[in-house]
Amino acid sequence: MKTKLLLFGLFFFSLYIGFAQTATIKGVILDENNLPVEQVNIKSGTQGAISNSNGFYSLTINVNEDVLVEFTHLSFKKISSTFNLKNGEIYEFNPVMSTSLEQIAAVVVTSNRRKDIEGIITLKPETIRKIPGANAGVENLLMTLPGVSNNNELSTQYSVRGGNYDENLVYVNDIEVYRPFLIRSGQQEGLSFVNSNLVQNVDFSAGGFQAKYGDKLSSVLDITYKTPYQFEVNADLSLLGGSLSIENISKDSKFTSIVGLRYRDNSLLVDAKETETNVKPTFADAQAFFTYKFTDKFQLSFLGNVSINKYNFEPQTRQTNFGTLADPIALLVFYDGQEKDEYQTYFGAFKGTYFANDDLTLKLIASTYHTTEEEYFDILAQYRLGEVNSDIGDENLGEVEFSEGVGSQLNHGRNDLDALITNIEHKGDLTIDDNRIEWSVKYTHEDIRDRLVEWETIDSAGFSIRPPKTAINEQPYTSFSGPLEPYQNIRATNSTQINRLQAYAQWSKRSTLGNSDVWYNAGGRIHSWSVSGDGISGSNQIVFSPRAQFTIKPNWEKDMLFRMSTGLYYQPPFYRELRDASGTIQPDVKAQKSLHIVLGNDYSFKMWDRPFKLTTEVYYKGITDVNPYTLENVRIRYAANNNAKAYAYGLDMRLNGEFVPGTESWFSFGFLKNEENIDNRGYIARPTDQRLKFAALFQDYVPNVPNMKMYLNLVYNTGLPGGSPSYADAYNYQNRLPDYKRADLGLQFVVVDDKKQFDSGWRKPFKALSFGFEIYNMFDAQNSITNTWVRDVYSKRQYAIPNYLTPRVFNVKTSMRF
Repeated sequence: MKTKLLLFGLFFFSLYIGFAQTATIKGVILDENNLPVEQVNIKSGTQGAISNSNGFYSLTINVNEDVLVEFTHLSFKKISSTFNLKNGEIYEFNPVMSTSLEQIAAVVVTSNRRKDIEGIITLKPETIRKIPGANAGVENLLMTLPGVSNNNELSTQYSVRGGNYDENLVYVNDIEVYRPFLIRSGQQEGLSFVNSNLVQNVDFSAGGFQAKYGDKLSSVLDITYKTPYQFEVNADLSLLGGSLSIENISKDSKFTSIVGLRYRDNSLLVDAKETETNVKPTFADAQAFFTYKFTDKFQLSFLGNVSINKYNFEPQTRQTNFGTLADPIALLVFYDGQEKDEYQTYFGAFKGTYFANDDLTLKLIASTYHTTEEEYFDILAQYRLGEVNSDIGDENLGEVEFSEGVGSQLNHGRNDLDALITNIEHKGDLTIDDNRIEWSVKYTHEDIRDRLVEWETIDSAGFSIRPPKTAINEQPYTSFSGPLEPYQNIRATNSTQINRLQAYAQWSKRSTLGNSDVWYNAGGRIHSWSVSGDGISGSNQIVFSPRAQFTIKPNWEKDMLFRMSTGLYYQPPFYRELRDASGTIQPDVKAQKSLHIVLGNDYSFKMWDRPFKLTTEVYYKGITDVNPYTLENVRIRYAANNNAKAYAYGLDMRLNGEFVPGTESWFSFGFLKNEENIDNRGYIARPTDQRLKFAALFQDYVPNVPNMKMYLNLVYNTGLPGGSPSYADAYNYQNRLPDYKRADLGLQFVVVDDKKQFDSGWRKPFKALSFGFEIYNMFDAQNSITNTWVRDVYSKRQYAIPNYLTPRVFNVKTSMRF
């Protein structure tokens, strides 16, 4: 027995000696822009490893000898380093890989090729943080892309290829994020969920996206937050507010954290508008992303966000001049009352990632989103509509001399909403030879409690205007004895629960077809949901969404790449889509269905010995079971009856490259036709029919003063439908708003950056420091978002008075990094 125990002990001792005589090299692999590089092959003799999506790797090597370790990647130059470590030593090595151009069968392979074949646009975080805009950030940069539109600089929402604001998916670190429900104006929106200072990678697809992304009709914005590799502090200050982010990593590299704080005050923008107000639009949030690596195979991360948005609005007076030089007219409005809105959101998500081996990754994600929203207002507006004194020599020039119409309008609202959304999801990623298989199963529970109380009364020249589609009031010619009714009156209380079960599976493969490189992707999603609640008859529905992509890279002398994407996309109704114009929940609303066909081409070439790329896409979307809606400012109200069909087709083009050496700029063009047919009455323009779009993002610097940078953001959109009264029949009114024209200019003087460091003096503590000056709406274009309709009591005409957006505004800012 003792002999057996001795042999058993010697066996385990030998194993211990064998395992102990090793050392570990670990770290994060970065590119020249300090972004992590995934899928890097690390090899030492018979040992090997592959960096993950965060650039992290870990490799075990022999000890007490010179060991050659090679880092190789198809898009970067090989790195070779020799290590001689002691037994049990853990050595941190963070290599920086530089881009290489490798000729493979006459194909130039660069680091962005993987995203190109999937039809995804990748945006650089440093560009996002530098480009000026009234709402600077990721969404601000999206507006410069073809097919992406927004005619309201105070809003971070966007429309993609004819879709509305509710048709866009947003992910942060694989986790779907949401936006508040009740917001009706861009002024009230506050901060986007995405904190630009925390962003590491931004991917965007405008249609034809893969099955791994969720069930929406228009687009996907996929954000990855940073995984810090050193301690760093970033701060930004401007007249609109400020932000602070802190990054850190533990000594053993197991724990990383990044925390961001933001504060914004939109008074600079709102006070510049034509309405004189006492306004305090303040928005603040705190975000945190923590990651702990328990082992080389398992890590747990947490993403959290707390946001508090307050909007206190007390209008006083407004004067809007319109008409012509020969017949100038003005609207004078005197206000009484105020609006108080508050939106508080809380979000938390845990994600566990298990790297079973180099070919298999498993994830488990649990998240909760809670929002409490209040929208209270009582605003009385008394107006005069009259002729303006146009006599240049008169001391009363510009004043209203003769009133053609007088009246008043009282708006009342007491809206409350409380929503709790919980998700749990399993995701998997398996590679077998050249085949990649991805899958997911997700359960979602939505519990939404909503009280909607809104009414509006309109008085014109002493007569109360009756609601639309009611008996005409012939006063004063015929006395009216019926009851006085508000012009609009909505009252509803809802308690709604929605349970969803979703799953997807997809396959992709790189291969060759003759002398050409090809890539295949095919997959499908299934989505089942049920609606229940107080006074709601239960409803259960299920849809299946097949999707496919094909990309070919011909072996041509010219660097050309061709893509085709197609699929049947569904959008199961979210809470707002279930609620009709009267506030009543309609549980039987079907999922809107859209057939996507997207054909794309990338042409990479050199001009002036610098790289450029022309991207062209044509697309078609045939949409059925359409849920018609009206759009007023940024508030969407659905009919909730699936009584329409629609289509959208268009052309998107973008030319990007180094127009100025060392900087990336681009020019975009988009053409879109988007129409719907409601109740078979014929096709008319949808509210998001943005027919033409031109945009440019240009970066430059002063040749003799290279530290002086210039950033220019130009957008031109043709007018959207929406110039008609909100209550009007869209088939009788197809008026369009004026074209949207905007230019934002930013000037930045760089004092310290990565290439210009100081070892002494006051600039020594800074890793980066810059001062900037920005001009929003540089040419002071008068853009309008809606019209206010006022009646002339004498001629019975209605005048469309534009509600203008922000004029030219100046801002100063500074950015620093420690």
